Amino acid sequence: MSIAPIRRLGALAAAAGLASIAACGPANNGGQTTADAATDTADAATDTADGAELSGQIAGSGASSQENAALAWIAGFTERTDVTVTYDPTGSGTGREQFLNGTVEFAGSDSPLDEDERAAATERCFGSEALELPLYISPIAVVYNLDLDTEHLNLEGETIAKIFAGEITNWSDPEIAEANPGVELPDLEIIPVNRSDKSGTTGNFTEYLDAVAPEVWTHGSVEEWPISGTQSGGQTSGMIDVVTSAEGAIGYADASRVGDLGTVAVGVGDDFVPYSAEAAAKVVDSSPGTEDATDLRLTIDLARDVEGSYPIVLISYLLACGVYDDDAAAANVAAYLEYVASEEGQERAAQPDVAGSAPISAELRERVTAAIETIDAE
Repeated sequence: MSIAPIRRLGALAAAAGLASIAACGPANNGGQTTADAATDTADAATDTADGAELSGQIAGSGASSQENAALAWIAGFTERTDVTVTYDPTGSGTGREQFLNGTVEFAGSDSPLDEDERAAATERCFGSEALELPLYISPIAVVYNLDLDTEHLNLEGETIAKIFAGEITNWSDPEIAEANPGVELPDLEIIPVNRSDKSGTTGNFTEYLDAVAPEVWTHGSVEEWPISGTQSGGQTSGMIDVVTSAEGAIGYADASRVGDLGTVAVGVGDDFVPYSAEAAAKVVDSSPGTEDATDLRLTIDLARDVEGSYPIVLISYLLACGVYDDDAAAANVAAYLEYVASEEGQERAAQPDVAGSAPISAELRERVTAAIETIDAE
């Protein structure tokens, strides 16, 4: 059965952007009154496949990096509909597995599907291709637990690679000192900490190490940490907990979870650039993507020196089916994804006290929305 009226659900995202939400500050309603915006939102929220109200439930699982953003997106979406949405931050690998075996309707992943997974997705999605939508863009912060009299510790990419490869083992190492003149570095063992689970964040981080220092980091881009005997923590929260509990520890995590830990300013050209959503967006905006209408994977040259950019970037995807076997599931997933992609949804996640992510560009939003509009039911 065709879900053609799902096309009208774009009004939900537009109307959502007109609503005033305390967490995001005043909305730009283009001259509409609050009452008009609320009416439009309520009307749009009832447009579905057969004119019935959006209702029921959908479940997602996956990237723990998206957890804070997902909580904000779900809150915003459920303020406007009667759909119950859940998201379990199990990690990218588990999320993809649960999506492919039909346990969840959508998934979050810090890595796109590989060729085998795309083939499995076609079977899971009733002959359709899976949508891979880059809807969460965030810096991966290199975090450390040191009491230093400096806002950020400067580290070249190759130095970071040497630390995580086990070649640099003390914070007073001359290579670290050279990049941080005037900073009193302790004579203290470095404790590298990695994710213990299969993680897209690990995949993105090791892809950076491989790009900037392939002769040092010889393990390539991998989602499972390739060095045995290391300190580790499960999911993003576990990684942060381990770094927080051990003086001298250093790790990597989605920037939304930094908390009170110190962070590294990464060498880019002749400068050292601290993480920020704006600096991460500079890398993404200059990166090519595929030409496919529903496969929107982006390719980033992590070794390229873009002035003012932060090069360790996480592009996290929301995965969904092009076809579902249930009208309500198709309508609910499409509506939720449209809200996530909307300007209001992206800005809500971008708030510093939420996830501090980089909102997608208007051009990318247009492509994402067009892909979402293809979602259908058997």
